[in-house]
Amino acid sequence: MKSYIGLMLLLVLASCKISKEYQRPDLNTTQLYRDYQSVDTINIASMHWNKLFADPILNGLITEGLQQNIDLKMAYQRIIAASASFQQSKSAFLPDLNGNASIKQSKLAFPQGFGIINSSTQYDVGLTSTWEADVWGKLKRAKKAALASLLQTEEARKAVQTQLIADISNCYFTLLALDQQLLILEQTVNNRKTDVRTMKSLKAANVVTGAAEVQSEASQYAAEVVIPRLKRQIRETENALNLLLAKPSTTVNRASLNDQKLLVDLKVGLPVQLLQNRPDVKQAEYAFMAAFENTNVARKLFYPSVTLTASGGFTSFSLKDWLTPDGLFGNIAAGIAQPIFNKGVNKARLITAKAAQQEAALAFQGSLLKAGEEVSNALYAYQTAVEQEGIRVKQLAALEKSVDFTKKLLRYSSATNYTDVLTSEQNLLSAQLEGVDDKLQQWQAVIGLYRALGGGGEGEN
Repeated sequence: MKSYIGLMLLLVLASCKISKEYQRPDLNTTQLYRDYQSVDTINIASMHWNKLFADPILNGLITEGLQQNIDLKMAYQRIIAASASFQQSKSAFLPDLNGNASIKQSKLAFPQGFGIINSSTQYDVGLTSTWEADVWGKLKRAKKAALASLLQTEEARKAVQTQLIADISNCYFTLLALDQQLLILEQTVNNRKTDVRTMKSLKAANVVTGAAEVQSEASQYAAEVVIPRLKRQIRETENALNLLLAKPSTTVNRASLNDQKLLVDLKVGLPVQLLQNRPDVKQAEYAFMAAFENTNVARKLFYPSVTLTASGGFTSFSLKDWLTPDGLFGNIAAGIAQPIFNKGVNKARLITAKAAQQEAALAFQGSLLKAGEEVSNALYAYQTAVEQEGIRVKQLAALEKSVDFTKKLLRYSSATNYTDVLTSEQNLLSAQLEGVDDKLQQWQAVIGLYRALGGGGEGEN
């Protein structure tokens, strides 16, 4: 008995040498955010999405999307499947137990003409159990790989959720921007109709020619013709938003772009926090962890497996003696199976596992670099959008004065013509529409930064 225990201890110690404990790869995170340095760990990624957006209508749409979105529901089903695999890996430590019952009838006969000389019926019922001792830690490593796969699916679910929140928010703010641009165009058309009436009056007074009158009508139609296209974009954006909410296309209730306020400071924390906050980065690490443990399993398959087999039950050639002490039987056996020649299966399995592990490590590194790129882009996008808006305010003020001056000159002097009025009006309209786009770009940058940092991955609370 002592020698058996000693042998088991030696096997366990040997198993420690062939196993490698997981360690996160050494990844450089110091320069992930371009031209941005911070020592502050405050990060908007830790903020719940309903604190980032002050619009209750938008928050209601996000809540509905988190409850109904089809992609998110599919992600939950993948978690259930992965959880079942993990539970199965835990059960691998337990012995198998199988029951059997049979009735077997045998007859012994001589050649033709001599007849049957003997017949018997055997009745069997019993249980058989097999248990593999996890001497080398193979089952333990398989369990760790299954756990990593389960955690990977959970992070994948969070990644779907962060993207869903970003998509709903982007659709919503796009709708608000399109509404604002439609309002500008409708107001412009009304103004152009007034201009047409003015040109008719000026032509009647011989202040302008017929060409100015026709040009004013063309200018009205130039603004008016954009409206159907803008309405189509609004309809398509509403449909896209409804699809995210997993419901048929319908009108989306919403506020206005001018009512939207950013109430938080856009803190991005430290790049190393991406390893904790960004779901797809964590998903990539868990994929690497699973591949690492699968490599450990592949190594251990070169070593012998130790199994214990036990069986017991009742057997009898007489039905009345079947379930009696006389028919009771039982046995137990131990065995060691060592792979000697299996056509290179274990070697190929190990090479494949190592290659998959290296691929997963590279994917992990790539996901972190990609996350850093997205944060850098979102930061700069917000910065440039704010800068554009500041310049746009000055441009709009100058263009409004230009339109006013050219109209007065046209009415009261010959120092200009209607072409100058048209040019200044068209420049003003373009600047007004682009000004709305500047605000949309700001919100898109905020949404993109929040998602890039891993915000929105937590569950509802």
